[in-house]
Amino acid sequence: MISKIIAEELIHKVQKAIKGVEKIAIVVHVGPDGDAMGSSLALWHYLMTIEKEPVVIVPSPFPDFLGWMPGAENVLVYKNAKEASDKILENAELIFALDFNVPERLQQMEQAVMNATAPIILVDHHLQPGDFAKIVVSYPEIASTSELIFRLICRMGDFAQINLACAECIYTGMMTDTGGFTYNSNNFEIYTIISELIKIGIDKDDIFRKVYNTYSAERMRLMGYALYKKMKVYPENKAALIALTAKELNEFDYKNGDSEGLVNMPLSIDGVVFSVFMREEKDKVKISLRSVGTFPANKVSADLFNGGGHLNAAGGESFISLKEAVEKFENALEDYKDFL
Repeated sequence: MISKIIAEELIHKVQKAIKGVEKIAIVVHVGPDGDAMGSSLALWHYLMTIEKEPVVIVPSPFPDFLGWMPGAENVLVYKNAKEASDKILENAELIFALDFNVPERLQQMEQAVMNATAPIILVDHHLQPGDFAKIVVSYPEIASTSELIFRLICRMGDFAQINLACAECIYTGMMTDTGGFTYNSNNFEIYTIISELIKIGIDKDDIFRKVYNTYSAERMRLMGYALYKKMKVYPENKAALIALTAKELNEFDYKNGDSEGLVNMPLSIDGVVFSVFMREEKDKVKISLRSVGTFPANKVSADLFNGGGHLNAAGGESFISLKEAVEKFENALEDYKDFL
């Protein structure tokens, strides 16, 4: 038995919204990660079982190591299928927005979603949800959007409609958004949910292998290079940094998702409680931040890199050069000593 986190009023509103429609679009943030894919595909499977017509649309490609997920082959990538995606959004009767808090995170897909006439249901666990959805199911204390999808389905009385494919997607999202249950995962109800998913038939060990143990040789070499050549440790600040240029990434035939998990590795160093990974892109620097204990990765992200997130897991971006972003980070380290 898990607690009834989601307000009863919201459950009724979502039920009513779903009941009256057939064509449903599901959208997630740019650069979809395990939780974005897990929550959207879990919802897709659920809606299929209740005889709706859902379509998952993502702004940009998802990592190859998530391609095994049931239903992934049916996902539309807006970047590659703009015309078809625009038509689906235009004709949708309902839109689910999952795993993001503001429409800007849709990037090139934002205008098409916001111009759609269909009402939007936001289901998310990030702080400060924007005012763009008709129904807002936002609970930042929940570790993943995939967990929220599980809770939502159950509260609507449809636990029996969670088939194996749906359960595998839920578990994948829960696992990846907690770093394999190594942060933001100290709530016992997470493990109650996992036990229910195992009863349905998921093989959690196999899912772990598919996500974390299917590296290409080049991805493995990139990680080795990043740790040996590029990792900087700041002992007095209990921090670590890895910054990779676009040229360095290209040398290792970088593919979307190849740097996934790299930011967590320095946290294995004794005394390091805060880790940052910077990746240079064409027009910006993408930044991932992770921490342990009470160190506020989200505050650093918001203060320095136009970002935010959770206490121990946050993200941001910078439109200055990679060198300048590194200098900005290093110059600010002393400002956060009080949190150590």
